[in-house]
Amino acid sequence: MPIEQVLAEFFGQNILYLLLAVFIIICIAAGVRIVPQSEKFVVERLGRLRSVLGPGINFIVPFLDRVRHKVSILERQLPSMQQDAITSDNVLVQVETSVFYRIIEPEKTVYRIRDVDGAISTTVAGIVRSEIGRMELDQVQANRANLIDAVRSQVAQQVDDWGIEVTRAEILDVNLDQATREAMLQQLNAERARRAQVTEAEGQKRSVELQADAELYAAEQDAKARRILADAEAYATQVVAVAIAENGLEAAQYQVALKQVEALQKLGDGQGSQTVVLPANALDAFANAFQMLKGRG
Repeated sequence: MPIEQVLAEFFGQNILYLLLAVFIIICIAAGVRIVPQSEKFVVERLGRLRSVLGPGINFIVPFLDRVRHKVSILERQLPSMQQDAITSDNVLVQVETSVFYRIIEPEKTVYRIRDVDGAISTTVAGIVRSEIGRMELDQVQANRANLIDAVRSQVAQQVDDWGIEVTRAEILDVNLDQATREAMLQQLNAERARRAQVTEAEGQKRSVELQADAELYAAEQDAKARRILADAEAYATQVVAVAIAENGLEAAQYQVALKQVEALQKLGDGQGSQTVVLPANALDAFANAFQMLKGRG
């Protein structure tokens, strides 16, 4: 019997079983869904939400259930956005922001919002303008961390109904318009000039104080020297007075002779040629002085 006839008889007798086997294979192939680790599948049954398939092997009802949306659950970053805002002290600033988010409930996201990135961008822009409008320029620049926290918190509340989690929100830069930058630069230069003047004035004041202290010290030392000299002269006068009281006129003459000799010695120690004019009786006085000193010796 030819092989063609055998096959024809076999398929003719078992056609129903073969069709049933093919149908089962097709159903199995249509009912098994393998979901990647980084995605979730949204399944609809006859046009209505049926379930959300997580990573791994999943089974659906063939021909009734259909995977309508394949949603990535990886963290995403919105492109950097720039928007204008006005502070409470009427300064125009340009704020550059960046937001990171991920979809955690895709059944909410796919049925409540069409353009996720656009919706989040619009939400962030409105919140940034609102928050900056409550702050002065100095507060915006000094308290950027607080501003970031406020923006992230409010954005997270707004997008929670969309099944989205905001993981990070950053304010990358706060730029000023040209007029404001020039005004701030002038203010900065004026402040630097003022500080330089204050520093110079303090230096001059310190110099005057040091000079005054030096003059006061010199005056104190001079007064101390004068006081010591006066004490010495008083002591010498007292000694002479005692000597005169004890030895009479001879002691006084001896002191006079001693002073005369000291004066001549100072004249002799002087530099250069010196001419000294003495009275006629000076030589007799000096002779008497030397005689008295000789006698004392």
